[in-house]
Amino acid sequence: MPSAHLLNETSTPNEHSSITHSGISSTPGIYVYALGAIVLGVTGLVWSDFATNWQRVPANVPLRQTLAYLTAVCELATGAALLWRRTARAAAATLAILYFVFVSLWVPPILRAPAIYDSWGNFFEESSLVIAALVLWASLAPPGSVWAARRTVISRLYGICAVSFALDQLVYLKGVATWVPKWIPPGQMFWAIATTVCFLLAAAAILSGILAGLAARLLTAMIVGFELLIWIPKLLAAPHDHFSWAGNAVSVAMAGAAWVVAGSLNHSPSKSN
Repeated sequence: MPSAHLLNETSTPNEHSSITHSGISSTPGIYVYALGAIVLGVTGLVWSDFATNWQRVPANVPLRQTLAYLTAVCELATGAALLWRRTARAAAATLAILYFVFVSLWVPPILRAPAIYDSWGNFFEESSLVIAALVLWASLAPPGSVWAARRTVISRLYGICAVSFALDQLVYLKGVATWVPKWIPPGQMFWAIATTVCFLLAAAAILSGILAGLAARLLTAMIVGFELLIWIPKLLAAPHDHFSWAGNAVSVAMAGAAWVVAGSLNHSPSKSN
């Protein structure tokens, strides 16, 4: 798990206004986020393709399979590079750029059919990964730098994504309920509504700064719960299905992204936790 050299920096009172590398790396978020990139890379190499529904690269793009391989190698390399202090900041910048490309691919579908929320939902899911990468980039910046000073503001932008997560579930509430395991009481629709409300409450807290750290941690726990209760069982039921592997990879990456944001807000100088 954590490499020793990631944890050996200590903060001083003068550095309190900027999260230190020790602060961000002492939480599991950076490791889960890195794991998500690594699993995305491995999945891309095995299936010679992008992450199905999430990395929506048109079929008519020239050299599409080659680009899929290059993307997979990039995800694998940058995920590993996040685990080393000397390469972590460059890896965060690379992932921010890479994930932003996939964010931009959702713009044409949004413009063609703005009333269909599915494209908006995917846009903000990918955006959450970009925001986490930018939070890491800022948190690893030299204390007192412009980026370090903007770390909290960047972290708060994640609240917009949480609003979208709630709207996505609200628009497709009946479909969301079918994803809830039937054995969990009191019922599928109850948990579909409850998690939608939780997304909205977390978004309000993160955007307002009131109990933002606590809200981000609870939101992270909820996304981790989705992975454990929904995506892992789907993978076990269909271990040779590309969609199941891609879904798990994206789910892990999103859990890591939320965890990174929670770690950042938890170390914020403001009273956000």
